[in-house]
Amino acid sequence: MLPLRLDRLPAGLALFVLSASPLVSAFYLPGITPTNYNNGDLVQLTVNHLTPSQSARDTHVRSVFSFDYYHRAFHFCPPEGGPESISESLGSILFGDRIQTSPFQLHMNVNETCKAVCDQQVFEPREAKFVNRRIWQNFNLNWLVDGLPAGQRYLDPKTNTDFYQPGFALGEVKDEQPRLNNHYNIYIDQHQVRRDQYRVVGILVEPESLGESKRVGTGDDFSATCGNSGVAQLLDERVQTSVTWTYSVTWRPSTTSFATRWDKYLHVYDPKIHWFWLVNSAVVVMFLIGMVSTILARTLRKDIKRYNRLDQLGLDDFSGTDDVEDGVVEDSGWKLVHGDVFRPPKYSLALSVLVGNGAQLFTMAGFTIAFAVVGFLSPSNRGSLATVMILLYTFFGFIGGYVSSRVYKSFNGTKWKQLFIWTPSAVPALVFGTFFLLNLFVWARQSSGAVPFTTMLVIVGIWFVISVPLSIAGSWLGFKQPQADAPVRTNQIPRQIPPSHGYLRPLPSMLLVGVLPFFAIFVELYFVMNSLWSSRIYYMFGFLFLSFGLLVVTSAAVTIMMVYFVLCAENYHWQWRAFASSGASAGYVFAYSLLYWAQMLKFSSFTGGLLYLGYSMLISFLWFVLSGTIGFFACWVFVHRIYGSLKID
Repeated sequence: MLPLRLDRLPAGLALFVLSASPLVSAFYLPGITPTNYNNGDLVQLTVNHLTPSQSARDTHVRSVFSFDYYHRAFHFCPPEGGPESISESLGSILFGDRIQTSPFQLHMNVNETCKAVCDQQVFEPREAKFVNRRIWQNFNLNWLVDGLPAGQRYLDPKTNTDFYQPGFALGEVKDEQPRLNNHYNIYIDQHQVRRDQYRVVGILVEPESLGESKRVGTGDDFSATCGNSGVAQLLDERVQTSVTWTYSVTWRPSTTSFATRWDKYLHVYDPKIHWFWLVNSAVVVMFLIGMVSTILARTLRKDIKRYNRLDQLGLDDFSGTDDVEDGVVEDSGWKLVHGDVFRPPKYSLALSVLVGNGAQLFTMAGFTIAFAVVGFLSPSNRGSLATVMILLYTFFGFIGGYVSSRVYKSFNGTKWKQLFIWTPSAVPALVFGTFFLLNLFVWARQSSGAVPFTTMLVIVGIWFVISVPLSIAGSWLGFKQPQADAPVRTNQIPRQIPPSHGYLRPLPSMLLVGVLPFFAIFVELYFVMNSLWSSRIYYMFGFLFLSFGLLVVTSAAVTIMMVYFVLCAENYHWQWRAFASSGASAGYVFAYSLLYWAQMLKFSSFTGGLLYLGYSMLISFLWFVLSGTIGFFACWVFVHRIYGSLKID
């Protein structure tokens, strides 16, 4: 059963998990049911794609392309009869996993000293050049044993703790010469659960480059003589090179239980930075909320009392008195636009569609992070995170349709057929079209990360069969419900808007509002991006949950303050301003992705940079829609509250 690490959860969530523990203690979550092995039982070793990574020699990631394990240039030994593909989840396929069977023979508690995988393989000069280039780019091999990734041991110098990093090096570069690792020392940790029954709780691989390795014997006898460790296996790019793949197996008893076997893989990098930045951000956010609440509460209470007293007394009562000089009557203020503040904005259909899709993204993100925090998205169930995100977004199409319909009805919209069509199709079509276009470049490079065409059809089918009908149903329900009356009447003739100056202009206000939400989450954003582009496991969902909460609160607070200043400047076009100002943090996310590219990535091809730039723009667009929706609804509530407090005849 996957462990729930309460020390990594917020206090409230930890209490919830403890209270719910009797409900989950009787079963294992899907995908992580333990398998018991007897002595001599075959333990299957499956292989996954080769992925680029960082290394001790080079901290930069130099490629975005992964390659199939049985790519012809690598000459890895296939099993007899050819490799068989292992069924994978939708999310696993989208993230490039291509799991297949292997010829490695691992038998429980049976050690192997030196064993050849297959006959000697011959590398042509062109293939040698291809493999050497992958060694220069720090490519890793990815194996799986009983659902656990094979890794290498690393030492975190900041915390002085050992951990397993999934994947191990294809080769290494010494003296400016790439050396191919053709021998694997496999160490498997087994935990005894009862007499003669064991479970796999860890796998460590230490690769070596051994020249002059040879297979001994014929037929099914794959014994070998492992070469001299002082002679490296080099691939000559001018003539053919013969390589013998060998491995050794060592089984080690371990006290680690099956429930905690993932702990050694799930390492928190720089935990002090996480906590320091979260506490710092929380303090800043609380100060911001307190400041916004205090200023707006005092100012608005004073304004509302003055405006209401003015309406009760009447303007004629103040003629010839000194009350005008005392500020009872003002020539400016947010009340003066009460007859226009609920006027429908321009392009109300587009705004409604974006807000509906933003609400759909918001609910999907919130539920996904909540499921991950309480432990339902196990890392042993590969691709479960992406699969859950896709399914939740699909089923929450009902929410997207309902929200867009309610917003559009409040704008007195009349193009209902267009709303029904554009809500479930505009944003998903843009995302899918961009993804499909970028996938063509991956496919052209013969990378295993290219999503198969059949998977594309599955995604389209899920969208067309489930998401579109649910969105239309939600839009229809929102359309049928009666429209809520605005707190104040809207004038027939629009009021003239004074010109804006300084920070109240659209672009400066967007830059000011967007920087604070980005400030609250950019540290966690670094670790998310590092996991995505460095092929690492991200599981720090407790920190992500807190960061998401800070993002919501900060976006709402600063957008409300900006809209208040805009209304005081007698500008009643607040709808698009609220959405764009809150969504402006997406611009900082994109700028940060460019900074991350400059510091952490060094692509050796134009296609790699194009893919990174394309995916960064796509993520930034979705961020814009999500965060813009947060600011829009925060201001929606704020505007209705303040104008609902006025007494206007």
